[in-house]
Amino acid sequence: MTTSDKPSPGKPSIVSGFDEAALEAGRLLFAKECDFVWGADALSQLPEADLPEVAFAGRSNVGKSSLVNALTGRKTLARTSNTPGRTQQLNFFNLGNRLKLVDMPGYGYAKESKEKVEAWNDMVRRFLRGRVTLRRALVLVDARHGLKPNDDEIMEMLDRTAVPYVLVLTKADKVKAAELDAVRRATEAALKKHPAAFPDLHITSSEKGLGIAELRASLAALAAE
Repeated sequence: MTTSDKPSPGKPSIVSGFDEAALEAGRLLFAKECDFVWGADALSQLPEADLPEVAFAGRSNVGKSSLVNALTGRKTLARTSNTPGRTQQLNFFNLGNRLKLVDMPGYGYAKESKEKVEAWNDMVRRFLRGRVTLRRALVLVDARHGLKPNDDEIMEMLDRTAVPYVLVLTKADKVKAAELDAVRRATEAALKKHPAAFPDLHITSSEKGLGIAELRASLAALAAE
């Protein structure tokens, strides 16, 4: 998988290198029934580890729930909100009995006490470190802002625990092409310092559908037969 060095004017680059078969496999997987199956407020409440899992991590309001909805083609599967910090538990979705998607509490902001925010953040860190069926983490980064210190913290923790992860730039439709290209280049340069990170990144827009087919193809390779 590679990203274009020079995106066309007005059109941001996206991850390429997926053949038609891979794209079709992704389409078919995410066309399957996808249902909310469990919400865990604590690690003691986690569901059975029976399918490969993909976790969606990122700062509050980065667009995790919107991306889950876009991937599955459903508008209200995962709850979205203009209020940062609304997702306050680990939400598990079963995709066709082949893959579980895990929408995680956002980090970096929430209108709650410092103690509760830290408890959420600790749960996220411990889940990412210890879940045996976790095949990949997606670290979502707002394309308007690029990497922030709390993104670096999550990435360093994933490096230490050898959890493979991919960076996904979200809300790419909100950024001009030149600005997006600058963020992409800076992010790719930063990825070289992180051993557990895949070197390529996905650039997406849940609203416009940009990069969704490619991300589906990438995740389909992780699903159970």
